[in-house]
Parts: sequence; structure tokens; C-alpha cells
Amino acid sequence: MQEFKVKFSEHVKKLQNQITEKMQDLDIEIELIEDVWSREDFNNNPGGGGITRAFQGNTFENAGVNTSQIFGDIDPKFAASLNGEGSQLWASGISLIIHPHNPKIPTVHANFRMIEQGGKYWFGGGADLTPYYPYEEDFRYFHGVWKAACAPYNCYQEMKVECDQYFTNYHRGGEMRGIGGIFFDHFNSGDIEKDFAMVKDLSSHFINSYFPLVEKRIKESFTEEDKDFQLHRRGRYVEFNLIHDRGTLFGLKTKGRVDSILISLPGTCKFTYKYAPKPGSAHEKMMEYYKPQEW
Repeated sequence: MQEFKVKFSEHVKKLQNQITEKMQDLDIEIELIEDVWSREDFNNNPGGGGITRAFQGNTFENAGVNTSQIFGDIDPKFAASLNGEGSQLWASGISLIIHPHNPKIPTVHANFRMIEQGGKYWFGGGADLTPYYPYEEDFRYFHGVWKAACAPYNCYQEMKVECDQYFTNYHRGGEMRGIGGIFFDHFNSGDIEKDFAMVKDLSSHFINSYFPLVEKRIKESFTEEDKDFQLHRRGRYVEFNLIHDRGTLFGLKTKGRVDSILISLPGTCKFTYKYAPKPGSAHEKMMEYYKPQEW
């Protein structure tokens, strides 16, 4: 087990560097703040930490690309709600959120993690897209990359459905926050070597799933109406992250860095009472995609 824990931690840090380099290539004036942090466990003993990278630039309004490796005791009440045994936890992973300025470029979220609690381990993660303009070809491209990535493991449809069901604002009548992607949790086939290889392989597809869409749309013009729709949809994003997101709760319950956890929130968003996009607009059309689709 220790061998795979070390390998996974090394992999997510390498992926963090690759994503950072790609963002810097696309946004040459981007500002990066790196914060290396540590934490104490539930009993105030050393409990690991992480590397938070916060970005602000001309292309990417705000973004976070974070890795962490934590260990030690956790609150026994919270431990009982997890999938493992006892109150000793080890967890490592990468979590990222990218909010672009241009509403023609989608927001993206991804995370991949490995967790050990007592005598049990599991993997989780995925990637999902939140677009603001109805470019269906982009949606098909994103899902196409994940279909191909999942093909060797015959897991796309299952992970796609789980993603559709999870990233949904049920308090908004079942409205998805985006157009989905893949998501999985508590994954353990009983063969850690195969599980590790699969999650490493899937996570390595993130760069190709998203950044070609940025390159494609980066120079497109947009209107104030486009921006207004983006800001309102970001408001829906905030609602999901603060009400439904299990990763937010996990981070807070395990004494993670609060700012690193809440870096998933957009720098700007908007709420208007009973907001609705203009009838007949591209934004009204976009609303049709915030529900499960077959890609």
C-alpha cells in the first residue's frame, strides 16, 4: 500500500506542474501565488499539508490548482460517515477549478484522489464542464475525450451518469450546474495496482479535455449580455459548492486550509431575483443543456 501512496502523491504533484505550465503558456501575464501549507490533525499532531496555487490573469479570471497529502486522526463522528475503518485517515489528491474571463470559454473543475482509512482504501475523482454558450461541438469534444479515456476500463457510461446525478442543484428542480463529464467515488476493485493505473491514466487526460477549448475560444468577442449570463450561472456554481459539494465538506471536516478549499468559488458572480435569460437568446438555448444528455 505504501508504494502506491507514494506514487500517487508524486503523480498529482507532477500533474499540478503540467497544468500550471499550460495555464502560463495560454495566459503569459498570469499571476501565480503559491502557498505551501501544513495542518494539524484532530488531536493537534502534525497532519501533512499541501500546495495551493492561486491564479489571476487576463484569460483566467481566477483559478486554483491544488495538491494535498494529509494524515492522522480525524473527528470520530466524521470518520463514521466515511467508507473506511477507524479514525486514522491518509488522503492525497489534486483538485482544480478554472474560471475564465471570456464567457465563450467554459469553467472547468476536476479532482483525483486516493484515500486510506484504517484497513480500507479507495479512489475518487472526475472532471466536469460548465459552459455559458451553446457550442455543442465543444461539449461533444469534452465528453469525447473522456469516452476515449474510459474505453479501456469500460467505465464511461457509469461515471457519466454519476457525474450527471452529483453535480446538480436539486433545490433548483434538478438543474445541473454544467454539462457533466465523469465522476466516481469509493472506487476499489480489490486490485490496487489496476485501480492506481486506471486513475493515473484518467487524470492524465484532463489537459487534453479542456485546454484545446480554451485555445479555440480565447480570442472570441463577447457582449455584456454574454457576461451577465456567465455571472448568473456562476451564482449557481456557488450555490452548488456551498450546499451540495462533498469535497468542500470533506476539506473543512479534516481541518484543511479554508482558503484552499473555497478557492473553487468564482471571483465574481451575480444573483438577481427570479433571473431568466432573454427569450430567444443563445443563453436561453444554453439552459436546455443543463440537464442530462447523451453525448
